[in-house]
Parts: sequence; structure tokens; C-alpha cells
Amino acid sequence: MKIQVTVKPNSRTEELRQEGDNITAKVKEPPKQGKANRAVIRLLAEHFGVPQNQIRIISGFRSKNKVIEVAER
Repeated sequence: MKIQVTVKPNSRTEELRQEGDNITAKVKEPPKQGKANRAVIRLLAEHFGVPQNQIRIISGFRSKNKVIEVAER
């Protein structure tokens, strides 16, 4: 399954919010050296109940708007 995720780094809290077809992920980590990307993957893995290696960023590695693929169990 492919999902659109908007990332908000350097947030005070970590949370996922569904807004229509888009998911907003707030993470505490800064957008440097892939830290925010790893935090988003961790947050999505917890949300969907899958291992982190089942989630990968397809596009938007250096953007706030990402397309992420979640593998089905």
C-alpha cells in the first residue's frame, strides 16, 4: 500500500494525524542525516503493526512530502 505522508520535523510531540488521504507525521528529530526519515518509519511501523523493514520511502527523501510504501503482512 502506498501512502502520502507530510513530515513535520523538530516537533515537540510525535504523532500521526490522518487528514483525508494524507497522513501528517510529527517527529522530534531534525531533518539532518536521515534522522527524521528514520523516525517517520518507526512511527508508521508502530501505527500499522509491521516491522520497520516492511516500510520504505519511495520518493521525497529530502522533502517534507513523501510517498511511503507499507508492505502487507
